[in-house]
Amino acid sequence: MVEVKIDSVRVSLMSQHRVVVLKESDSERYLPIWIGPFEADAITIQLQGVQVARPLTHDLLKSIIDEMGATISHVMVSELRNDTFFARIVMDVDGKSVEIDARPSDAIALAVRVKSPLFVAEAVMDLASIIPEQSIDEIDSIEGGPVTPEEEEKLSAFRDFINELNFDDLEKK
Repeated sequence: MVEVKIDSVRVSLMSQHRVVVLKESDSERYLPIWIGPFEADAITIQLQGVQVARPLTHDLLKSIIDEMGATISHVMVSELRNDTFFARIVMDVDGKSVEIDARPSDAIALAVRVKSPLFVAEAVMDLASIIPEQSIDEIDSIEGGPVTPEEEEKLSAFRDFINELNFDDLEKK
């Protein structure tokens, strides 16, 4: 098992979907998982400490687990099958370990509420994780040499444009 943290929840510019990005704790591997907007909101609301007037579904689930005397040990993205991620919520119930099948988005939304560790199976990380590209200063040009000041100047407009994008305004329209 590979321990991960939530790096970010991002908005797709092409659809209503969101991506939760998990980052391996001891390396630069990232695991992007497409999730729905409601689950993304549930994760984001909790991470940002936003108070809601009434409990959300994941808050209700946490309350039920608490009232039953169970605790969540950890959540694991356990499998990738036919381009679909699967997760397990591992709970301690009356001294025994119980695993519950869940969508990763729901499992993560619950995990952030109970502050339980997040893990990804090593096989899943090997199949679906990504390692970010090197920085622009480290990339060799197509010709095989270092990036020239002229090439850097041409690329800087794109870098500035991307860095100035504000995704927070997308939900308000």
